[in-house]
Amino acid sequence: MIVIGLTGGIASGKSTVSNLLRQRGAVIIDADVIARELVEPGNAAYLEVLDFFGDKILTPEGELDRFRLGQIVFADPGALQQLNQIIHPKVKEKTREILKALAVNASVVFAVVDAPLLIEVSMTTLVDQVWLIAVDEEIQISRLIDRNGLTAEEARSRIASQMPLEEKKKWADQVIDNSGSIAETLNQVQYLLSMLNIY
Repeated sequence: MIVIGLTGGIASGKSTVSNLLRQRGAVIIDADVIARELVEPGNAAYLEVLDFFGDKILTPEGELDRFRLGQIVFADPGALQQLNQIIHPKVKEKTREILKALAVNASVVFAVVDAPLLIEVSMTTLVDQVWLIAVDEEIQISRLIDRNGLTAEEARSRIASQMPLEEKKKWADQVIDNSGSIAETLNQVQYLLSMLNIY
């Protein structure tokens, strides 16, 4: 089984590439989905987040208000670091467990670990190759404004809170330019899969 680590900055188009890989038979392990499950009410990570940030980050139903939490951590690097220290070791361990289970399944040809912070939280140790989705920063800003309803200033702040693209490129085995059409991105994905003898 080949394990590909898929990463990229916010609004770079990881979901698009992840879906293309799923259509070609990949088992997708989505770190964001795992993280959301870890902070469901009653889980250990939920309690740790609540202990640090207080109940101001809860909805009236007692669930984590992800939008409110995002506003806090993207304005405060210390708070973001604390949140990452709570969540990411648990995400990494859960990912490791899933990959271990998949490895004994002969029908699984390749798996994809879709993780925005794959490099930053040392999940690169779990994968065979790192594929980085790259887009121009202005495209990221435009997508964040359209998709998340952020102001340009908020979008720039979120992008600035992440490792710079040029730094991420140093860790990448392959870089996929997602600035063009979906067809252009698909061609790049198809080529990289053929290089791995996955069709």
